[in-house]
Amino acid sequence: MKHGKKYMEAVKEIDRMKQYEPAEAMELVKKVAVAKFDETIEVHIRTSLDSRHADQQVRGAVVLPNGTGRSVKVLVFAKGAKLDEAEAAGADHVGGEELIPKIQNEGWLDFDVVVATPDMMGVVGRLGKVLGPKGLMPNPKAGTVTMDVANAIKDIKAGKVEYRLDKANIIHVPLGKASFSAEKLTENFDALIAALVKAKPATCKGQYMKSISVAPTMGPGVKIIANRY
Repeated sequence: MKHGKKYMEAVKEIDRMKQYEPAEAMELVKKVAVAKFDETIEVHIRTSLDSRHADQQVRGAVVLPNGTGRSVKVLVFAKGAKLDEAEAAGADHVGGEELIPKIQNEGWLDFDVVVATPDMMGVVGRLGKVLGPKGLMPNPKAGTVTMDVANAIKDIKAGKVEYRLDKANIIHVPLGKASFSAEKLTENFDALIAALVKAKPATCKGQYMKSISVAPTMGPGVKIIANRY
């Protein structure tokens, strides 16, 4: 892959052989975010887990103390009083069965997170083929299947992010924006790592996190010391 001049200049800032302390890595990743827009800083964690085994899955959610820097649109599937509760809590869209054809047939996807009450999962399940591949299917482990819709919306709007192991046994999570201070990015990183350590499967053998890197949307990655986790 051919990289532009800005990218190649940014690469010179990083010692590719070195693994940095988190705070130092955040300072560096801000330096190499040279795009004309406020880039997202994302962390990529390669694990020693095997996603083919059910007992080695890692999936959950954590509220980042400083948020993600982006506004998130929330769709809530509910009925009765829970619809009013969702609206009052700041949901962007609320509804029930009437939304199915809009999503299935019209391709309406003007939302980033889907929350559903347990009694609506039969309805939402019909959207599996649309929402599943996009990672939008509500899940109890992520706190998006719940009767407490008000709290779920509050957490999501405050910067709750979902983490899950992909097929390559890597976890990708947004940590914030390049405009964040290095301190805020480090605090978010620490909160995520603490949640992942807590979620470590009992069947995990050897070093849990094999490599950790942070990178801006358009820039090179910076490696973080991984062998302590």
